[in-house]
Amino acid sequence: MKKTPILTKTRTGLVAALDIGTTKVCCLIARANADLGPGKGKGLKVIGIGHQVSGGLRSGIIVDLDETEASIRSTVEAAEQMAGENIHDVVVNLSGGQPNSRLIAYEISIAGHEIGDADLRRILDPSVLKDGMDKDRELVHTIPVGYAIDGNRGVRDPRGMFGERLGVNMHVISALSGPVRNLETSVERCHLGLEDKVISPYASALATLVEDEMQLGVTCVDMGGGTTSIAVFFDGELVHTDSIPVGGVHVTNDIARGLSTPLDQAERMKTLYGSALPSSSDDREIIKVPLVGEDKSAEVSQVPRSMLVGIIRPRIEETLEMVRDRLREAGFDKVAGQRVVLTGGACQLPGVRELAGNIIEKQVRIGRSKPIEGMAEAIQGPAFATAAGLLKYAISNKTEAPSAAYCPPEQMNRGLGRLGQWIRENF
Repeated sequence: MKKTPILTKTRTGLVAALDIGTTKVCCLIARANADLGPGKGKGLKVIGIGHQVSGGLRSGIIVDLDETEASIRSTVEAAEQMAGENIHDVVVNLSGGQPNSRLIAYEISIAGHEIGDADLRRILDPSVLKDGMDKDRELVHTIPVGYAIDGNRGVRDPRGMFGERLGVNMHVISALSGPVRNLETSVERCHLGLEDKVISPYASALATLVEDEMQLGVTCVDMGGGTTSIAVFFDGELVHTDSIPVGGVHVTNDIARGLSTPLDQAERMKTLYGSALPSSSDDREIIKVPLVGEDKSAEVSQVPRSMLVGIIRPRIEETLEMVRDRLREAGFDKVAGQRVVLTGGACQLPGVRELAGNIIEKQVRIGRSKPIEGMAEAIQGPAFATAAGLLKYAISNKTEAPSAAYCPPEQMNRGLGRLGQWIRENF
């Protein structure tokens, strides 16, 4: 089946992806159209990797520009040093800013002539989408999810067809202007150009989902450090996104408070002994817990592993229940099919996959990045899916709504299409 046409241009040279998360910053530098070796032809090859602990962010929002700038600068420098080349522009993720997802339906007159690329540019012009948008929000993505000719819906590629009016259902994703501008400023202060912004769950989905999942319906849940974000795909297109300001950091904070231990020790215990599901041996396994403010040589508290699991499980349950409820409220719990793909660092906790299956009541798998030449095995796990997805987005250089001649609103029969109506017509 043909995908909805998206105008693209071939990408060559260096490509840089910058994943700015609440807990870590990661930079990947790759060469497009690189020689992959005997029998492999040419393709994307990672030549530089840098990552370190993030600073200045809380729940995906920048709260300290100086700290964020320092984190970005050192991460990019490490990747440049490994690559042996300097980068000038980056594709960056957007994990905060309260992303809003909606469908807008409108049409233009084509006066009976054959539909061509110029008509697509005119109907996909982003300037016509800003009229009804709040002034405190900015466009992040405009993605066409279906066309109509003279009211006949379900057209996948209208080029070469004839009609009087061409319509489109456009998936529009916007975010609050403040967080977006803070992100842009933090990147620009490192003397880097911002090539494009991509919402985190979209990037993670590009790295982890397979084509059949996107066609049949799937939900990608990116469980990051400060946020848990959702991307729903159906019929090969991104049709819904959402974000919840809860992530792995909140689990760590719960452990630190519950066991009165420093945050770094809470993170260590979560990583080494944590689980979202209890086991029969939990009561017999004892964990040493250093106390806040005590010397390293001082006596440590000893607690059974069951206490640690008892702290972790409620927070993970709450997060997954919020994901389930958000999908139901938006009307996408059925459209998303029976598949859920978990990615992000927080999903690596033992038992999260099983718990997600019970709560969301779907088949769940852990999503790992699809292999990219030159990418170390250590960064192919769920925690680095967003960075890998940013590379894939950059290499395709998608321009979902290319700029073109402005189409005056009075020439358009515009209306806010309801997502539910589109689903009933196309599902």
